[in-house]
Amino acid sequence: MASCFQGCVFLLAMVVLALSTPCSHALRIVKPKTRTSVFVSPKFVLEPGSVADKNYYDVNFPRGHIAIKSFNGEVIDEEGNPIPLHETYLHHWVVGRYYGRTGFVEPEEARFDDFQRSDFAFVRNSGVCQGDTNGQYFGLGSETRRTDTQVPDPFGIEVGNPAVVPAGYEERWLLNVHAIDTRGAENGLGCTECRCDLYNVSTDSRGQPLRPGYKGGLRCCYDGTQCRVKQGFNGVKRNLYLRYTVKWVDWSDSIIPVKIYIFDVTDKMNRSAGLAIEHECRVEYDVEESCSATSDECVDSRSSVVTMPTGGYVIYGVAHQHTGGIRSTLYGEDGRVLCSSIPIYGKGKEAGDEAGYIVGMSTCYPQPGSIKINDGETLTLVSNYSSSQTHTGVMDLFYILVADYLPKSSVLSLDSTL
Repeated sequence: MASCFQGCVFLLAMVVLALSTPCSHALRIVKPKTRTSVFVSPKFVLEPGSVADKNYYDVNFPRGHIAIKSFNGEVIDEEGNPIPLHETYLHHWVVGRYYGRTGFVEPEEARFDDFQRSDFAFVRNSGVCQGDTNGQYFGLGSETRRTDTQVPDPFGIEVGNPAVVPAGYEERWLLNVHAIDTRGAENGLGCTECRCDLYNVSTDSRGQPLRPGYKGGLRCCYDGTQCRVKQGFNGVKRNLYLRYTVKWVDWSDSIIPVKIYIFDVTDKMNRSAGLAIEHECRVEYDVEESCSATSDECVDSRSSVVTMPTGGYVIYGVAHQHTGGIRSTLYGEDGRVLCSSIPIYGKGKEAGDEAGYIVGMSTCYPQPGSIKINDGETLTLVSNYSSSQTHTGVMDLFYILVADYLPKSSVLSLDSTL
């Protein structure tokens, strides 16, 4: 009887102690452990004026059922030193998800649209562009070093769920790296903007003639092309790599999945196709010089209108622009600003602060629940570029992460010290 009484007193004392202890000590929020992996792509070789536009398949990537929290990359040399943009311009890197047939080995340098469907199935994001266009999960360009890609808690990009991988297939990842060596270039900006006259090409990468009036863009600076360099300039060949960093957590029920949407200002949405809406995302366009550099009205403004198939809560937003970009803004149907993303231009010479280049883009992290897009809502994307000079092959892509629902409450557990 005495021992029973003493046990009850001890238990009561523990309860009183727990209740009298500050909550920050007695309770903790369950948070999955964030893991970080750093990988390096296969090498690509560049010399002054040359272009590498490489596809790498089944690249190293965290495996298992996980939630991606961030992804970023940069060009480095063999010693791991970051390469500045004024030496090697990173036009873009893109990471895509796909299912590869078990036992199938992807040929090097192949385009993923060359594969048989029985061997390769591209898994695109939730965006609206046609086919596989802008279907990547991740992708940035010169802004990669100073653009925040962190997915806030408790949200994450779900991948690796074995329940959705078709039988006989494996989830794999592909990496596309497009880099231009501008050392000794006659016109560095012209090389980075892929001006066709500087590359002396009249056909695209498939050998098809360029369309009339095409002045510059991806069709002129494909893998193996050469931009014009100053006569007599000599520079060594270099082995370069894309070093990419992935942060993730193991998947759990406490994580809220987000969908990836990418909108393109060149999208020409066609509503005349009955109930189905057809999209034509052209990815790039030109900005024509329209005034002098001293004018305050040197702005080329483009816009596109798209219908959001399924709504949700905006968790993150960022735009991708090229040199000359001023601002990109995504508006809701009622004119409210969903997110505005502004370029950060460098001011120095070191990697990450190269003068004249976009070295970062501002991002949006709205308070969860404060920005909601309705099902079927019409959105407007507006892109502004400086028109004080001509720019070719510019882009304006807008990435947003959208959650179907919000956390109901914090998940709490007793601290292990109790």
